[in-house]
Amino acid sequence: MSHLSRRDLLRASGAGLLTLAGGGALAACGSGSGNATGGDADTGTVTVWSWATAADALRGIVPAFEKDNPGIKVDVQDIGEPAIWDKITVGMAAGGQGLGDVLHIGCDYLPGYQEKFPGGLADLSALGADAHKDKFTKGLWPVVTGKDGHAYALPWEVNPLGFFYRKDYFDKAGIDPTVLATWDDLIAVADRFKAANPGVAVIGINKAANPTPDLDFLQGLMQLQGAFYFDLQGKITVGSEAAVRALGIIKRLDGAGLVGDTPGVQNWVPVMKAGKLGAAAMPAWVAHYLEKKFPDQSGNWRLTKPPAVTPGGKRTALVNSTHLAVAASSPRRRAAWKFVEYAVTRPASVNAMFTAGGVFPALTEALSDPLYSATSAYYGGQPVLRTFADLARDGGDPTNYSSDYARALKLVSDAQVKVLLKDADPAAVLQDAAKQLAQQTGRGIA
Repeated sequence: MSHLSRRDLLRASGAGLLTLAGGGALAACGSGSGNATGGDADTGTVTVWSWATAADALRGIVPAFEKDNPGIKVDVQDIGEPAIWDKITVGMAAGGQGLGDVLHIGCDYLPGYQEKFPGGLADLSALGADAHKDKFTKGLWPVVTGKDGHAYALPWEVNPLGFFYRKDYFDKAGIDPTVLATWDDLIAVADRFKAANPGVAVIGINKAANPTPDLDFLQGLMQLQGAFYFDLQGKITVGSEAAVRALGIIKRLDGAGLVGDTPGVQNWVPVMKAGKLGAAAMPAWVAHYLEKKFPDQSGNWRLTKPPAVTPGGKRTALVNSTHLAVAASSPRRRAAWKFVEYAVTRPASVNAMFTAGGVFPALTEALSDPLYSATSAYYGGQPVLRTFADLARDGGDPTNYSSDYARALKLVSDAQVKVLLKDADPAAVLQDAAKQLAQQTGRGIA
């Protein structure tokens, strides 16, 4: 649910995306600066831009880095979000002036910066990034790779999709969610669930998308099929079979009475507190969030892999990720690269940051740490992080948000609203959305 997604904690609200989507008034960064490496300072003070708990996590590894890299100091700045996205946009539009040396960037912004401001991010392959290519969750390297095949960021955080469920509610209905192979299997037992749990829905969606789109669940269903609004070539896939299947599942879930309305920005929280939702298809960061936000529900929640969209289909999806990049305009690119490499390619670093800030690591070697096998009383003694570690090891398909994600988000949101409130046909509204998106962006339809 976008109203309770990582945007509320570690992701953006969308303002920066809308700025990028406007695009036309912004000048590209100086040509060629992203490839220059000669003469870079490998000493001095490196400024790191991040936000919230992620910034705190980065600060935690600074003392060890400075000890191991004499001559380099690191200043981690909590820019805040969505302020960070506008600040990066303004800096890149000014040819890189005023940017931090290291930039913490989400997967939904990275392609937009690369497309709108070619040369704005340093070529990390030229600094040695390719040596780490196989160290991260499968599906992330294409996200950080430009059209030239070079890496312009390194993955830090990954969020595999999980299926959290209230064991007490499903037990009342005699249903074991771990054996539900597909979402249609869940729909098939809807009557049993509702009879045992009157007034309880399974999935919460802001049906009217007021005031913001609520498409995290729909996007997760698409990503389970290796699909999104755009393919890796940037063509529009909003009206694809995968998208239609995903929205069709939502319509059938709603028709079966399993979708609860969570209107507004934060209404998911009171609905959850009231015990009116029996499940949440959400990513790794939610494991700690539920524990902190709903302590009175301790012992009731469990986690399993999300059901597949089609029989025998995949049950893994990477719903979002964040990355560390280096500004091409930085006079300290080599020093900045050293910090990025130190932060996200060492298990000790990423696990320390996970413990401090809840940033689930994309570095697969880090997932062997015993902390991911620890049992949780909140989840009835289940080693909940182990499920996410296994999902991260399985990996997923890369997602191309492109520079036109904000436009796609609005059009697909309108389509979902028509399906949920006006009983519209998923195929018809999505194909219409694809045509509108093509008209607005000049992109071809796959």
